[in-house]
Amino acid sequence: MAESKDATQAEGSRDEAFGVAYRLTPMDKLGMWLSRRQIENALGSLRGKRIVDVGSGHEAHFIRSVLDSVGHATVVDISIAKDLHEHPRVTAVEGRLPDALDGLEPHSYDFVVSNNVLEHLWNPEEAIEKMRLLLKPGGRCFLNVPSWAGKVVLEAAAFRLGLTVKAEIDDHKAYYDTRELWKLVVKGGFKPSNVRCRAHKMFLNTYAVCTAE
Repeated sequence: MAESKDATQAEGSRDEAFGVAYRLTPMDKLGMWLSRRQIENALGSLRGKRIVDVGSGHEAHFIRSVLDSVGHATVVDISIAKDLHEHPRVTAVEGRLPDALDGLEPHSYDFVVSNNVLEHLWNPEEAIEKMRLLLKPGGRCFLNVPSWAGKVVLEAAAFRLGLTVKAEIDDHKAYYDTRELWKLVVKGGFKPSNVRCRAHKMFLNTYAVCTAE
């Protein structure tokens, strides 16, 4: 039975980073813009900070949008655009999550961001634990995931209306309300007193801000 489960999980693993095989749709761009606003509201100023974007996408759109402010950015995904590998204030790490996080220096980052990534992972708890270990004491992790209400909208947009990429939505393993996300991040090692979960984007997404001790 264990071998069968492992095989199923391997088959469900992503082979490409977000944005490699297709152009972003207007719906994708709107969602990314809204997420960026929420990230900045939740974390505060990024100026001079060391930040990790876990599951950044091939083009790492969020990091590009804040690169003039941050002190240093690390982007992690299956593949990363060549120009980011060559940027003096970017460390580009290519590999599958969560194992790709193993080579990063623990307790060294001010912020960790993971936007619309956990729903694609078979073992999100392990990924959260590894993200937590990257943070300095007092560092914060921002996690954004689609909610169950978002599932309805995303599947209609992808499967019936063609407003977003079908393959991305077919790759989802889970959806989370605030209780489910809270439980997941606590299992990942964050203390309840240091976790704040909220619904946003008209209840279509759920996010958590988690502070490391």
